[in-house]
Amino acid sequence: MDQRGGVWIRAAAAVAVGGAIAARAVRRKSVDSSAVFVGVPAMVVHTVAGYRFAGLLLVFFFTSSRVTRVGEARKRALDPEFKEGGQRNWCVRPTLIGRKQVLSNSGIASILVVLIALFTGGTDRCLDSRESTVVTALIGGVIGHYACCNGDTWSSELGILSKAEPRIITTFKRVRKGTNGGVTIDGLLAAAAAGFSIGLAFVLIGFLTTQCAPDVFWRQLLVIPLATASGLCGSLIDSFLGATVQYSGYCSVRKKVVGVDGPSVTRISGMNILDNNGVNVVSVFLTTLLTALACTYIF
Repeated sequence: MDQRGGVWIRAAAAVAVGGAIAARAVRRKSVDSSAVFVGVPAMVVHTVAGYRFAGLLLVFFFTSSRVTRVGEARKRALDPEFKEGGQRNWCVRPTLIGRKQVLSNSGIASILVVLIALFTGGTDRCLDSRESTVVTALIGGVIGHYACCNGDTWSSELGILSKAEPRIITTFKRVRKGTNGGVTIDGLLAAAAAGFSIGLAFVLIGFLTTQCAPDVFWRQLLVIPLATASGLCGSLIDSFLGATVQYSGYCSVRKKVVGVDGPSVTRISGMNILDNNGVNVVSVFLTTLLTALACTYIF
């Protein structure tokens, strides 16, 4: 079978698998209906670019969807935007619902995997700057993207359940739970663990799908600590932006932290420059860029 035929088979399989996953997730209220229209095409382009990229997308989706269901009752009391089942679009945090948020959290990775497919023809490649600096940087960007998205989700969903009071990242003063830019040790550890899961998935799938020289092959293991660092770094960037350019206030009527000003709201931190969507775009972009650059030096 020629390479083109193999690509079409992978694309067809991705449509079937992605459609089944999206339909099941909608029934379980893990996603809303936009996942059917955005998630399946994303799954197709990721799979055509390489099985590892489809694997990263699935690891992110399933693990982040799982953590959204942890402590739902407590989250509902703390988060005014929390929805039943941690309902989410494809590749977005559960508190962000809408097409703009879907594109902001999956768009960068989708662009990168399309570029990778154009350069490689859908053949999985090892990270090796000697062979291609461009491909190495693009692959590193995808790793950084999903490490950041996963890290942000895990730290938000598990950090808010921490018994410790969060501290705002800019001054380390204690703030109310749900405040943008508030961090806890539990949340930061969760972000690192989320990045680790992305790196581990990339390496394990790569062992099955790539063929490299022995020295290059074993250097791929460095993806695991790199992705771990990217998950943590992405969460820290997100928290810093949340504390500075995203508004947080306490509503005396709803007795909750909210993201918009109002007559019954007392400001806690941040300026009303970016919303959650904007913060996610910037943090994902910066983490993607930093990880891509790191890969060109490490590999």
